[in-house]
Amino acid sequence: MPVLLRSCSTIEEASAALEAGRARYLAGGTLVVRSANEADLSFETFVRATDPDLRRIEVEDNVVTLGAGVTMAQIASHPALQFLAPAARAVGGPAIRNMATVGGNLFAPAPYGDFSVALLALCAVVDVGGKTVDIDPFLATRDKGREIVRAVRFAVPSEGAFRFLKVSRVKPKGVSVLCIAALTDRDGSGEVTTARVALGCMADRPVRATAAEDALRGARLTKDGIEAAVQAVREGIEPITDPVASAWYRAEVLPVHFRRLLLD
Repeated sequence: MPVLLRSCSTIEEASAALEAGRARYLAGGTLVVRSANEADLSFETFVRATDPDLRRIEVEDNVVTLGAGVTMAQIASHPALQFLAPAARAVGGPAIRNMATVGGNLFAPAPYGDFSVALLALCAVVDVGGKTVDIDPFLATRDKGREIVRAVRFAVPSEGAFRFLKVSRVKPKGVSVLCIAALTDRDGSGEVTTARVALGCMADRPVRATAAEDALRGARLTKDGIEAAVQAVREGIEPITDPVASAWYRAEVLPVHFRRLLLD
């Protein structure tokens, strides 16, 4: 069955086209085009928006705004976003990074969606459907709506506070066994004052390790200081099983890599 492509000059026009019938939104196309090639019959039209704001990167007053159409390659090469470059470079190879977008990654199911794990740790907010939504509830309900994401925003972390790790069997572009992003602000004495820990492949979408976050607050990032958080990082997870790794294996190696990330 042929698939049609409809290009819209505004997000509003694209939204109306999505509501009109059997259509899927086309951003970078790294996943949705695969679905079409694999004979997904749930849609017959690709809808895309060419609004230039979707490709906008803005860093102002210590706040980053990424349009939903910004690619991983753009982020990886942006001089003000080098703290985020490891997460952008974790998405596929060069060809994929030239296509894969911020907005598309927000909807990528595990074992994909590595960049969204970083956004979750950074406490991003999502501009969708004319509203601003915290990323936590957005990810929890992302499959229930048809509204188009316009942008994401988050504060620039303090130097050294943000860490990201992806574990894969095929480097550098293999799909994830797991990935971890952590944001740990510390006071002058070295104690963690705020902590956000996000995990990939530990559910069907990025999730937070809230028990590990609680254990990190007030601790120091030393071998002994992080041990309670390492022991707690598996609480509440439901790892996926796929051809890359089993749920058992992912749960077993998660504390090992979390410890390495915090002590790096």
